[in-house]
Amino acid sequence: MTRRRANKSAGTRATDAPAGSDRTDGPPALDHLAARPQGDPDGAAGPDSAGDPDPGGAAHPGGVADLGAGADELLEEEASRERLVAEAVVLAGGDQDLAQLIERYWRLVPDEELFGRTGQDLRDATVAHRELADQRLPGEAGLSVVTPRGRPGQAGHTVVKIVTDDMPFLVDSVTAALTTRGIEVHLLVHPQIVVRREFLGKLVEIRPRTEPDAAGTDELVESWMHIEIDRQRDPARADELRKAVAGVLTDVREVVEDWQKLRHRALSLADTLAGPDALRLPVPAKDITDTVDLLRWLADDNFTFLGYREYRLVSNEAGEQLLEATLGSGLGVLRTDQTRPRVLSSMAPEAYAKALEQRLLIITKANARATVYRPAYLDYVGIKTFDADGNVVGEKRFLGLLASSAYLHSVRELPVVKRKVAEVMERSGLSRRSHSGRDLIEILETYPRDELFQTTTNELFQNVMGVLRLAGRRQLRLFLRKDAYGRFMSCLAYLPRDRFTTANRLKIQEILLRELNGVGVDYTTRVSESILARIHFIVRTDPANPPRDYDVEAIQQQLIDATRHWDDDFDLALERKLGEEQAKRLHRRYVDAYPQTYKDEHTPQEAIKDLAKLELLDEPGQLAMHLYHKGSDPNQVRFKVFRYEQPMMLSAVLPVLHSLGVQVSDERPYEIRRGDGVVYLYDFGLCPPENCLDMAEIRSKVENAFSAAWRGESEVDQFNELVLRAGLTWRQVVILRSYAKYLRQAGGTYSQDYMQSTFNEYPGIAALLVALFETRFSPALPVDDEARSSYTDDLVAGIGSELDRVTSLDQDRILRSFLNLVLATLRTSFFQRDTRGEFAGRPKPYVAFKLEPQRIPELPLPRPRFEIFVYSPRFEGVHLRFGAVARGGLRWSDRREDFRTEILGLVKAQMVKNAVIVPVGAKGGFV
Repeated sequence: MTRRRANKSAGTRATDAPAGSDRTDGPPALDHLAARPQGDPDGAAGPDSAGDPDPGGAAHPGGVADLGAGADELLEEEASRERLVAEAVVLAGGDQDLAQLIERYWRLVPDEELFGRTGQDLRDATVAHRELADQRLPGEAGLSVVTPRGRPGQAGHTVVKIVTDDMPFLVDSVTAALTTRGIEVHLLVHPQIVVRREFLGKLVEIRPRTEPDAAGTDELVESWMHIEIDRQRDPARADELRKAVAGVLTDVREVVEDWQKLRHRALSLADTLAGPDALRLPVPAKDITDTVDLLRWLADDNFTFLGYREYRLVSNEAGEQLLEATLGSGLGVLRTDQTRPRVLSSMAPEAYAKALEQRLLIITKANARATVYRPAYLDYVGIKTFDADGNVVGEKRFLGLLASSAYLHSVRELPVVKRKVAEVMERSGLSRRSHSGRDLIEILETYPRDELFQTTTNELFQNVMGVLRLAGRRQLRLFLRKDAYGRFMSCLAYLPRDRFTTANRLKIQEILLRELNGVGVDYTTRVSESILARIHFIVRTDPANPPRDYDVEAIQQQLIDATRHWDDDFDLALERKLGEEQAKRLHRRYVDAYPQTYKDEHTPQEAIKDLAKLELLDEPGQLAMHLYHKGSDPNQVRFKVFRYEQPMMLSAVLPVLHSLGVQVSDERPYEIRRGDGVVYLYDFGLCPPENCLDMAEIRSKVENAFSAAWRGESEVDQFNELVLRAGLTWRQVVILRSYAKYLRQAGGTYSQDYMQSTFNEYPGIAALLVALFETRFSPALPVDDEARSSYTDDLVAGIGSELDRVTSLDQDRILRSFLNLVLATLRTSFFQRDTRGEFAGRPKPYVAFKLEPQRIPELPLPRPRFEIFVYSPRFEGVHLRFGAVARGGLRWSDRREDFRTEILGLVKAQMVKNAVIVPVGAKGGFV
């Protein structure tokens, strides 16, 4: 404890925390305040003591203005401490003592803390606190925890009120007791009030105008605390909270009252150890010197002393050694005598051995948190006592918290620590002036101070040298130290600074708890200009069930795997896949290309597959695609579309995908920003149709079909479903689509939609018709005419067998009409390749069929001798010729749905007009 430390000045402080407990006792005057924290329309006064009129002439009611009011009215309702205090003073009537107390009570509260309150609220809270302070025995605290009843929908906060002697640590200790229980503090008012009391504690006079420093010898300086917290609905929990706060107030009082005794005990012990009798102790002289220096340093305001007790080793009737507290030796939080001794054999074997070890000084962490000052685990400083034979016979134990100065001084100035640091530097063999020597000193200066006090020199040397070897290396390293008493594991994790995230910290924490059999964990962090960040975890363990056979290397590898950066894994996978040189080239190109959303949803291995597609794109508008299964579920199909420089509209993409027969379940867009431009990536979740082929087996066909439809080389219609249902290529689908277009022009009775659905219902027949077409006309088929004819006959027979299974008469007619068209086709340009520049080698963008209409019974009369039909997504045309020698022309028709009917009528007229010259006619037309 630092004697110079003053108590928190009067005022307010809001403390963030989650919720906790309940009680319903205390002054009834508080019910009025807490039941309406946002103001009560039934309050006695308005915002101003004089009552400002509103635009309608009526005075504002107390509390928050009606939300329907204008901005000016809302501004008038903003909290003003001076105005509210003035209003509360007026409400005090002629009670000048109360008026002065109100001014003192609320004088340091910020305006924003009083939003929604009225002068009546301030008066009532002050009166309630004065009533609580009316009687208080010396050395005791007045305490109430009140949960107001309130009206439905107007439940207020639970209110904790305290009246006690003004002491250090009150505010910190009480708020810590609340926040560690998950209870949020909404308002804290903490005035220091000078009072006079009778001998038995009856309040005689409040002197609100007297400052604490000016209090007379017959006056007391008291801390009055008004704390509003989360509403505690359960009375049992509220009572538990009241007991906890009362215990904290008792602990604070005992610590403050025993402060000088605690400090004197440390100095007295140091003087004893510095005397000549200490030379007979069975420990090295340097240990005695370190202990003396430490005790004097702690007493020099470098340690907040919270407790002290002496123990001795005794034996019971069974011959067991017991650690027994010496009655009357306790101070501070250990003032109450402990009557139950501890059997040493009940301790873990390592702790038992440590307890009897001829070692003078023990520095470690206790297994309990401090209830005074701050809720950290207590620092434990023990000095063993020995008999004349050098056996351990007892211990003198100090509990407390290291002051901030312990963390600010150089490690070369701290007792105990400076000797360890000197030994580490000597063992390292490094000069303090060398680069590595300066780095080692920096590591020691920034090493966790608690660890420096508690760890052995050997452990410290191994750890800091391990950290030194990490210099400049982006690696994760873990250093573990087991507490000598088996109560915790100290875990120092160093990791690349860019990997230090909350998510990674939680992953590390989870692994350490699991692997070390932990029951709780605390952590501190350090991030500096170094490329490495440090997280210091204290994993609490159960001494009765300690961690066993843990492998530091194995745990470290788990941490590496859990926190590995996506970019690092990507680079490593690239190098393994393509080699170092190629991997470096691609790393430079894609190092900052991927957005975080992409990294969150893709593994580096998946990214490498995408990389193969990305590398194909270098022209604006260029496409690449990837159809794949997500995981092992064949129904989890995803389709990625990559486009360079030009984004794709979802409204344009969806019809193309739907034409393939799939439903789109979701879409995830990404922008891959390379140095040479942006690649837009769209990742679609697809639901394949029933009874379709395995999409993985026909991946290239699906990708090519999408590409053709997107580029306009193929129409967007349900014929495209045959890619999935029949395994056709998009070019093969063009054959059937072309014939369907011809049948519509020929006056067929069935719509294209019906023809499409028929083929999708009988995809096997569609595949056979395409096979028949290719058998008859493909120049790549390596057979002679006789074999080709034989294969044709077999296919026709097979199609006939399949047609016999068609149950619908209309569908049978549709399918047979397509069979007739294939058989009536004499020649086709389908297999020809383009020879123009950039299109060279690709299929021509149109298909032409030479037909023999006499073999097509579906055609209306008259039927030409020959007919040529030309189809492409942008053009359709027909040429009708009624004889080998015929005369006619060419027409650009505007009748898109039946231009063949128009041309047929014209060619008939041509025959009549030219009958004298040429006996038959011919005519062509296109749209």
